[in-house]
Amino acid sequence: MEYGYGAHEYPSSGVFEVEPRSCPGFVFRKAIPLGSTDMSRAEFRSLMQHLASKYHGDTYHLIAKNCNHFTDEVCLHLTGRSIPGWVNRLARLGSFFNCLLPENIQIAAVRQCPDHVACSDDGSESPASSGSVDSEEDLDDPDHHLLTTPTSDVAFLQEKPVRISQEMV
Repeated sequence: MEYGYGAHEYPSSGVFEVEPRSCPGFVFRKAIPLGSTDMSRAEFRSLMQHLASKYHGDTYHLIAKNCNHFTDEVCLHLTGRSIPGWVNRLARLGSFFNCLLPENIQIAAVRQCPDHVACSDDGSESPASSGSVDSEEDLDDPDHHLLTTPTSDVAFLQEKPVRISQEMV
């Protein structure tokens, strides 16, 4: 069997299996040997079920989470090797030129923090008070607007007044 990942509008798996070299809507071009695995059929099936739970059809994104990202993760688990860099080059280039892409496929540079969730140093989250006001000394701290979390690749931005210097006006 051949496995793929595709988009659909439901919050369920977008992973599917088809006969090798016959994925509907695509033309088979070339097989690229990447190695072998010692994984048993049961271990492989378990891996695919785990990945199917991570790759939902409604989370497919042409630039950030596409079929080649799925294939790369499968290959890493099976062989310890990534897919060749050229396979997903267009998506990688798209991420570098995000501002030039149509808005519907742009990658959000900063994720909105729902309900003003505060993140502590230990990575736990708790709702912040909606009526809190920054103190003057917090506003003077140049890094006050950045909240980094050890478990996330994204920094959250809090609302902070923009200060424009005379040179910029």
